[in-house]
Amino acid sequence: MTSEIHAPTLSGAGANVARVTTTDTFAPRVHVREIGGPGELGHRADEPLALASVAKVLITLEFARQAATGALDPAERVVARREDRLGGAGMAGFADDVELSLRDCANLAMTISDNTAADLLEERVGTEPVHLLVRELGLEHTRFTGGPRALLRAMLEDARTTGADPSDPHPPDPARVTSSTPRDLTRLLQLVWTDAAAPPRACAFVRELMARQLVRARLASGFAAEVLVSGKTGTLPGLRLEAGVVEYPDGRRYAVAVAAVGVQARGDGHDVDAALGRAARAAVEDLRGRRGTDSPEGALPAGPADVIR
Repeated sequence: MTSEIHAPTLSGAGANVARVTTTDTFAPRVHVREIGGPGELGHRADEPLALASVAKVLITLEFARQAATGALDPAERVVARREDRLGGAGMAGFADDVELSLRDCANLAMTISDNTAADLLEERVGTEPVHLLVRELGLEHTRFTGGPRALLRAMLEDARTTGADPSDPHPPDPARVTSSTPRDLTRLLQLVWTDAAAPPRACAFVRELMARQLVRARLASGFAAEVLVSGKTGTLPGLRLEAGVVEYPDGRRYAVAVAAVGVQARGDGHDVDAALGRAARAAVEDLRGRRGTDSPEGALPAGPADVIR
């Protein structure tokens, strides 16, 4: 039996933004800001949460920044060996060692959330440069402690310390792992979408990969087909989130971060994913209703993305 729940009134919005039907009752954490405009709204938008695979956006952005400035060659080859493989999609299921470029590691990390690729990429660009990038961008409530393997180590250490089952629906303590807040995530996306996070071609590279993410069951599920959605999901026991940008046919763009924390998803979790999509759409539509239909300021450069070549 399903339960109808109302997403709580968004702080500063003054309106009930969504009725969400799901098998799990939860209050999504959400933040939305218009890119090129002053509007933003959120609910529990400053509460920290583990980033899970959304952290791959930070790793990829630092890779793209270093490639754009000549600090590394994006065509540099790396080898993924058996001992490098980590669970999840992509190279985790390979039988043999594989050689690929750093650029292709970024591609796999962002489009199919390949954990092995993300770890290889982070090993090359360095943990400290990613941490410094976070500070330079003014993401005051974001911390970077490492890639997927570092997250797994922290989760296993917590399990040993507390005696908890790592598969229980309790996400890791944000103070111990790479973490952020919904508001910081939308700020990060705004910086990427306005070429303010790194050199323009580095930002374009990240935007292109986020547009090619294969998972469409979460943020994208809440929007009509004519709305362009670019995003990166993150999933852990008890945690489902996505950070992305939605662009309407009228040209207005919105950075969105939405999360379900402490929720026990059923089956493939599409019930919670769909609820997050609906909550995101309701928040965006609420924000759109607070301003006329003027075109946004600071439109993206015309033409295809000048990706890292």
